[in-house]
Amino acid sequence: MFNNIDAVLFDLDGTLIDSAPDLGAAADKMRTDRGLASLPLSQYRPMAGAGARGMIGVAFGLTPDDAGFPALREEFFANYEACMTERTYAFDGVAELIAKIDQAGLKWGVVTNKSARFTLPLTQAMPLFGTAQAIVSGDTTPHAKPHPAPLLEAARRLKVAPARCIYVGDDERDMVAGRAAGMPTVAAAYGYLGATADMQGWFADATITKPALLLNLLRMP
Repeated sequence: MFNNIDAVLFDLDGTLIDSAPDLGAAADKMRTDRGLASLPLSQYRPMAGAGARGMIGVAFGLTPDDAGFPALREEFFANYEACMTERTYAFDGVAELIAKIDQAGLKWGVVTNKSARFTLPLTQAMPLFGTAQAIVSGDTTPHAKPHPAPLLEAARRLKVAPARCIYVGDDERDMVAGRAAGMPTVAAAYGYLGATADMQGWFADATITKPALLLNLLRMP
C-alpha cells in the first residue's frame, strides 16, 4: 500500500494501451510491400515497447547501426501514422481503473518515450485520456526514459511533488526512471516485456498482473 500519493503516472504502450497490433501492422506492411511473407502479430508483440527499433528488428533483423535503418524507420513512421488508431485499444480494466482514480480525486498523466508526433494524435483520439492532466512524450524534454527528466516534467505539470507520484510501466527503463525521479514504482506484468522479462531484477516497489490491481496499492481518499 502506498501512502500520501496524490498522482499516478503511467507509461503508455504496454501499460495503458495495447498498440502492438498497429505497430506490427505498420512493420508488416513494409515486408509485404517488398514481397516478403507476412509475420504473425505474436512475433511483433514482445518488441512493441521498443517502437521502430523493435518492429524493424523483427521485420528485417536490422538494428539502428545498420546503414539502411534510418530510411526504414521513416517508412515505418509513415505507415504507423496512417494506421495508429485502427487496432489500438485500452487493456481490459484500464478504463475502470482511470474512472476510479478520477473519482478519488487523484491526478494522473502519461509519460512515454513515444514521440509527440504519435502520442498527441493517439491520446486525443481515445476518450480514455480526456481526464489526463499531463501527457509527456519522448521528445518533450531533452532526455527520454530511463532519464528521470520526463517524469519530473510530468510532476511539474501536475503540480505534485515527485515523491507523491507513483509511476507504472512495463519496461525496466520505467522502473529506472521512476527511482531516479524519486517516485515509487509499479511494474505492469501484463505488458509487453512483463510477460517474458526477469522482473525481479527491475526492483520495482510493487508488481501488478492486471490494471485493476493497482487500486489495491492506493489508499484512496
